[in-house]
Amino acid sequence: MESVNNKLFIFTLLISSFFIISNKYPLFHLVTSSSIIFVESKLHTSPLRSNTTIPRLAYLISGSVGDGERIKRTLKALYHPLNQYVLHLDLETSDEERNELVKFVKKEALFVNVKVIERSNLVTYRGPTMVSNTLHAAAILVKEGGEWDWFINLSASDYPLVTQDDLLHSLRNIPRYLNFIEHTSDLDWKEEYRAKPIIIDPGLYSLNKSNVFFVEPQRSVPTSFKLFTGSAWMMLSRPFVEYLLSGWDNLPRTLLMYYTNFLSSPEGYFQTVVCNVQEFINTTVNHDLHYIAWDNPPKQHPHYLTMDDYREMVDSNAPFARKFGKNELVLDKIDSELLGRKPDGFVPGSWFGDTNVTNITLLRPGSGAERLTSLISDFLSDKDFDKKHCL
Repeated sequence: MESVNNKLFIFTLLISSFFIISNKYPLFHLVTSSSIIFVESKLHTSPLRSNTTIPRLAYLISGSVGDGERIKRTLKALYHPLNQYVLHLDLETSDEERNELVKFVKKEALFVNVKVIERSNLVTYRGPTMVSNTLHAAAILVKEGGEWDWFINLSASDYPLVTQDDLLHSLRNIPRYLNFIEHTSDLDWKEEYRAKPIIIDPGLYSLNKSNVFFVEPQRSVPTSFKLFTGSAWMMLSRPFVEYLLSGWDNLPRTLLMYYTNFLSSPEGYFQTVVCNVQEFINTTVNHDLHYIAWDNPPKQHPHYLTMDDYREMVDSNAPFARKFGKNELVLDKIDSELLGRKPDGFVPGSWFGDTNVTNITLLRPGSGAERLTSLISDFLSDKDFDKKHCL
């Protein structure tokens, strides 16, 4: 009986304390059915920056063993003071190569907006570790990268075909909620060979890189969400990136768990998230902004680009191309004819003259802006553009 009385006293004390706190601090109040607001009922993202301002980009440039020099070259070809950059050499890279990249960034006074991930991730292209590495870089850029409008992921084997002045100028007058992400729900052969097999990526638990392996039994295609597939390379809006990281309705985390065992998950995770969220379905532009040349029939990777591909690269109007081999001669041709970049130099623009920084708040677009503007206009002016999202 004494125990019951003690419990009753404690319960009464808790109720009394609740009402005292409720009266003193209005934040604490009883929730009625009319005041319920589910946490996932509204998206809380950073406000979009005005189209009257020059857009700002946030880049991830990633590589592996022996890619340090290529990352340096790509960074200089992409550099602009208004942007933000994260560089990543995966865990397979030696400490010496990674430290050399860190020294390179620290030595250049301009690179106040460049960060190197020093605690590297192990990345397996065909496994989910590439997705987690992309999200890691995006999280750094959201937390420490200040204001930016779009996130672009590139590898050391990518290279720009336009200057940053061209790119920023072309993006200036388009809606900043758009996500340039190649996607389709027509899985075709991928349903049998990607969606149903279950894989394990040793990169999730091992310090040594090895290929993914398969386990039995296979699984059926999901019914609670629709699968999409596409390119692993994309340009994502800030609101969508923040949603991927915060996941207030839990879908990004649920899909991340699903894609942990999905073969080539970088070619499906981001597409499946954007196309299963009502707020983002109508923000997609079905293009990855890359020129990529595939063999016929296509293999696991596209073929390396050479001088023979130069004309098609330019005519594609894309701002980026891949894959390039190390020190490929066509890169020198791109530097001299498309970017105006001298060996080991920066790409000149309104922000940078021959020897010094000038005006970072003006743009000096060239022929690359004309090409890219034409590409983007073709998508946005299509009379069926609004009907082609997430098909």
